[in-house]
Amino acid sequence: MKWLRGILAGVLLLVLAAGAAVWTYRVLVLPKTQGELDVAGLSAPVSITRDAHGIPTIKAQSIEDLMFALGFVHAQDRLWQLETHRRIGSGQVAEAFGEAALETDQFLRALGVRRTAEQQWAAVEGETRAVLEAYAAGINTFVEQHMEARPPEFIVLGLQPGRWEPADTLAWMTMMAWDLGANWNAELIRMRLALNLPVDRINELMPPYPGEQPLPVADYAALYRELKVDGSLGLQALNAAPPSGIEGQGSNNWVVSGARSATGQPLLANDPHLKLSAPALWYFARLEAPGFKVAGATMPGLPVVVLGQNEQIAWGFTNTGPDVQDLYLEEIKADDPSQYRTPEGWASFETHEEVIKVRGKPEVRMTVRSTRHGPVISDAQIAATQGLTGPQGAPRYALAMRWTALDVPNTSMESALAMNRASSVQTFIEATALNVAPMQNMVVADREGRIGWVAAGRVPLRSPDNDLKGQVPSPGWDARYDWVGYLDPSLTPRDIDPAKGWIATANQRIHGPDYPHYLGSEWALPYRQDRIEALLEARATHDLDSFAKMQADELSLATVKLLPALRSARSEHRLAASVQAQLATFDGVMAADRAEPLVFWAWARHLTEAVLADEVGPEFLARTMVGSRNYRDAIEGILERNDAWWCDDKRTTDITETCQQQIDVAFTRALEELEALQGPDPSKWQWGRAHVARAEHRPFSRIKALSPLFELRAPVGGDTYTVNVARVNLRADSTTGERYLNEHGPSLRALYDLKDPSQSRIMHSSGQSGIALSRHYHDFLPRWAAVDYVPVWMPAGQEGATLTLRPAR
Repeated sequence: MKWLRGILAGVLLLVLAAGAAVWTYRVLVLPKTQGELDVAGLSAPVSITRDAHGIPTIKAQSIEDLMFALGFVHAQDRLWQLETHRRIGSGQVAEAFGEAALETDQFLRALGVRRTAEQQWAAVEGETRAVLEAYAAGINTFVEQHMEARPPEFIVLGLQPGRWEPADTLAWMTMMAWDLGANWNAELIRMRLALNLPVDRINELMPPYPGEQPLPVADYAALYRELKVDGSLGLQALNAAPPSGIEGQGSNNWVVSGARSATGQPLLANDPHLKLSAPALWYFARLEAPGFKVAGATMPGLPVVVLGQNEQIAWGFTNTGPDVQDLYLEEIKADDPSQYRTPEGWASFETHEEVIKVRGKPEVRMTVRSTRHGPVISDAQIAATQGLTGPQGAPRYALAMRWTALDVPNTSMESALAMNRASSVQTFIEATALNVAPMQNMVVADREGRIGWVAAGRVPLRSPDNDLKGQVPSPGWDARYDWVGYLDPSLTPRDIDPAKGWIATANQRIHGPDYPHYLGSEWALPYRQDRIEALLEARATHDLDSFAKMQADELSLATVKLLPALRSARSEHRLAASVQAQLATFDGVMAADRAEPLVFWAWARHLTEAVLADEVGPEFLARTMVGSRNYRDAIEGILERNDAWWCDDKRTTDITETCQQQIDVAFTRALEELEALQGPDPSKWQWGRAHVARAEHRPFSRIKALSPLFELRAPVGGDTYTVNVARVNLRADSTTGERYLNEHGPSLRALYDLKDPSQSRIMHSSGQSGIALSRHYHDFLPRWAAVDYVPVWMPAGQEGATLTLRPAR
C-alpha cells in the first residue's frame, strides 16, 4: 500500500503544481488595475479607475495622453481582439489560422484595405494625426514594456502580438464600413440570377421597398448574354468574401424631445445590431481631459467613443444602407492581358505583388490589380467571383470595385473626434459632414432640449443616363456608368426638432418619394420601424423604463403578416392538429419559452426552400439564405399574388404545385424536423432551445475542445423583425449543424438621459475583458439577455481600484 500512497501523493503534487501554474498565469495575464506604473510616452500622469464591472474612467491632462491611455487599457483587456482586427485589416489571417483563412486574405489583399489605409494615413494631419499616433503608442507600450503574460490565444497558437500602427486603425475603420455598405453582394446576386432568370423575375425575388416600383433599369440579363458573361461554373457562393466581424445590416435608434419626455428634457435610445462575438466588439470607457469629457462605447482599434454621451449631447447610430459600392466588368485585351478597355482606349492595369504567409503551408504569392474604378476583386479567385469573368485560364473580364471607403483622403476619424467634442445638435451635425464611411443614420439630442437626425456619409452621384443605376456590375468601358461626383453633405436627409416630438430610424427607407437624390434601394423591411413608431405613439410621454421595454419588445409584425398562411396549412402528420391548436392563439410575440415561434420559422424556411429552390438552385439558395437575405419579402409577394409560376416545382413535370400545396408541404416538413429536434410533445417545444444567441470566438469556436471555454451562448427570444432583434440564421452551422442560431443582434443597448446623465444606461453582450480567465469575460451576458443595463457614468461612491500611469523618467 505504501507504493499506492506514493502514487497518489505524486498525482496530488502534479495537480497542485498545475493549479499553482494556472493561478500564477492568471495573475500575470490579467491587467494590473491599481498602484503605479512608469510608462514611456506620456507627458503627464494619467489615472485609470475601474468600477465593479471593469469599466475604466481615464483622466488625463491632454487629449494625446488620454488616447495613449485608452490604447493601453484596450491592450490590457482586449489584446487578442486587437490582434484579430489588425490581421483582418492587413490580410494576415492565414498566418495565424492556417489555410482555412487563405481565401479571406486573398480577398483583402485584392481589395487593398491595408494599402489604402497607408495612403489615407499619409493624408492625416493635425490633432487627428497626434491622436492616432498616441493611441498606437499606448497599445505598443503595454505590449513591449508592461505585458507580463500573453493572453491564452497567443499561447495556444504560438503567436506574438504584432505592432499596432496608425494605419491599422484606418484599416479597421474600413472593415467597419465593409458590411455596413455591402451593396456589392446584391449586385453579384442579381448578376448570378440574370444568367438563368429574366429581370422581371429577379425583381420578384428581390423586390423593391414596400409600396415602390422596381428601379427602371436596362435589361441586364440580355446585356450579360450579349457580353457572353461565363456562367459555366454555375451559381457559386456569394458569401466567400471575408467577414469583418461587423456584418451589421440592422439597428434601432430613437429620440424624444422634452415635450414627449417625463423629465422635460430629451431621452435617446440606440441598439446597433452587429455580429455577436466573444468578446463583444464594444468596450465601455469614460474619458476625461481638459475640454473633453465623454463616455460610452469604444471599439478596440479606434481612439474614440463611437456611441455615447458627453456633457452636452448624446447620440446613436443605425445603418443607412446606402449604395456606395459599384462593380465594373473590365474588358481584358485579348492579345495583351496587362491592359483593360476604357472610354479612351486601352490602359494598363496597376499591379501589386502580394505575399501571404500561411500557417503550416508554403507562402502564397499573388498579383493584384486595380483599374481607374478601383481594386480588381476577381483577382482573389474566390467562389463569389469565379465563373463570371470568363474561363479561369483566359478570363474575358476582370471585376473591379468602386467604393467610397477606399477614397483618399478619408476624414471619418476627424468626424468622429469632432462628434465627441460637439456641444449641441447643430455642432454635432456640422461634425458629421466630415464622415465618409460607413454612412449612418445619426440621432442626437442636447441639454438645450433640441433633437435631430442626419444621414451622414459620402454619397456617390451617378449620371442621369446610367441605365443600370448601380444594381448590377456595369461595363467599365462605358463612361455613363462612372460616378460623376459626390452629393454635397448638406443635402443628405435630416430632420431637426420635428413637431411630433420624436425621431426614429430602423434601417427603413429614410426619405419620401419627393427626395431628389438617389441614396440606395437596399432598405430593410419596415417592420421594426413600424413597431417603434407605434410604441412611441402609444404614450404621451416616455421615460427610460418605457424605452427599456421598447428595447425588449418581441412582437414580430412580419410573423403576424404570414400567420394566416401558416394557420391555413393542413397535414397528415400526427402532430398537425395539436400544433395548429397552439397556433390559433399565437399573437406573434417571439418569446423564448414558446413553441409557436419555432414552428413558424421552421415552416417559413421549408416554404422558402420549396418555392424558390427549383428556380434559383438549392446551393445558391442555401448559401444566400442567411441574415437579411432570407427572401421573406419575396415569399410575402408570392403568397399575396398566389403566384403559380413560383409555387410550381419545375423539377416535377407530371404535376403543377399550387401555393397552398407548398404551404402544406412546408408544414409537414417543419413538423418532421421539430419532432426529431425537440421530441414528440409540441407543448414542450421552445424557441429558445433552438434560437440561441451565440457570440463566436475567433478562432476557438471552430475547435470542439476549446469552444465551451471561449464561446458565449444564451437562449433568446425575438427574431429578425422584432425591435429586440435576434436575427435568425436559416443556414445550418458548418461546425455544429444547428439552425436558427442568433449570431447578429443588439451588440449594444444604450439609453441616455439628457437632464440627468447619471441615469443613463448601457450594456453590451459579453463583458469588458477579452481574457477568458477573467470574471469580466462573460459577466454582462446574462444581463444583456435579460435586457438589463449598467450606468454609462461612474456612480458616485462606487469608484474602484485606480492605476496611475506616470511618465517614465
